[in-house]
This record gives sequence, C-alpha cells and structure tokens, in this order.
Amino acid sequence: MTEPVIRVLIADDQPLVRRGLSLILSPNASFDVVGEAEDGARAVALARELRPDVVVMDVRMPVLDGISATRELAAAVPGCRVLALSTFDLDEYVVGALRAGACGFLPKDSSPEDLAAAIRTVHAGDAAVAPRLLTRLIAAYVRPHSAAPQTPADGNGLTPREVEVWRLMATGLDNAEISRTLEISLSTVKNHITGLFDKLAVRDRAQAVIAAYESGLVTARTTQDG
Repeated sequence: MTEPVIRVLIADDQPLVRRGLSLILSPNASFDVVGEAEDGARAVALARELRPDVVVMDVRMPVLDGISATRELAAAVPGCRVLALSTFDLDEYVVGALRAGACGFLPKDSSPEDLAAAIRTVHAGDAAVAPRLLTRLIAAYVRPHSAAPQTPADGNGLTPREVEVWRLMATGLDNAEISRTLEISLSTVKNHITGLFDKLAVRDRAQAVIAAYESGLVTARTTQDG
C-alpha cells in the first residue's frame, strides 16, 4: 500500500535555510513542498490557502514569531501539524512552541534523515521529541499552575491506572518502558494513552507531559530558577 504524500510548508526567515530544507525534502517522493514563508504571518496566510499537512516552523522569525504563528495555526487550520525548529535544543522558545500546539521540534543541526522521520511522526499524530529530552525541557521551563499534586485527575475522570501511565510518561518513559514497568501489554499501554489524551483534551504526548507538570502530578527534579 502506497503511503500518502505529505504536503509540507517551510517557514524560516533565512532564505538559505528555506532553500536547504526544500532541497532536502523535494527529492523524496513522500513529501511535496507546497510553499515557503519568510515569517510567521506569511506562514499562517499560506497555510490557510494551501492547507499543508505539516508546517516546518522556525521559532524565531520577524513580523510574527513561530510560537505565535503556531498558536494561530492551531485555531485557524487545526488539521495542520507544526514541527518547530530551533538553533538550540535547550531553548525556552521550544517549550513555548509545544505549549502553543506544536507536535515536536528539532534542532537545526539535525540530519536530513531525522528531519524526514520527524515530519512523518508529527503527520501521524505523535510527538517528534525524544521522551527524555522532552522531560528535560519541561523540567527546566514549565512551572506548575497550582499545588494540588494529590488529586491531579480531579475533573478529568482518569482511572488510577491512567494516572500511573500519565506519571510514567511524564518522567520520560516510552511506551515499551511503561509496559515493562507496569507489567502490562504494549497494546494496553497504547489504549490507556488514547484514553488519557481524550480526557485531558490534549492531542499528543508533548502536551500530555506539559499538562502533568502544570497539574502538579510530577515536579522538576532541578531547583534552578528560570
């Protein structure tokens, strides 16, 4: 069965970066680069017009930055998924992009293979961020909104097992590690995660981990101040 072609929009204020990304993706039959944008406002306008599947979005751009553009896209073109790009892999703008609705991020020195894999991952609805790297970023930059760690599931209708899966996910475990830790099957873990996403009203793993920190379910191990 032939995989569907993924329509990609590239947004970066540097012409050489835009052209480089396009040259990386265009020869691959899996991708169709439908447009390029030089700033966040243009990215939103082109996404409304072209309806790409994935926007590869630089987080630092003029006119409208990548975080604000991601937030607008989430509201205006909800079927479009954003893969944020950052010069640094420990960058508060990356967490901002995830909170705004991006499905993942890559540092700009990633390999072409990693870029292609990340686009496929976010297109499939998953977060293109390594669990431990994601956890490290969240721990460094996200602050809980309130201190209620004993009852993080209040109002969400989560089962005790779903809360435990959520906690393990937020501490950096992938699905296979959660399966081994809880001694349940991988398919059961996936079912719990699907239920979690629905009850928490999040669309991917990145947002679920952020919600865990914000709810007080887990806290950062570091005591550093941002």
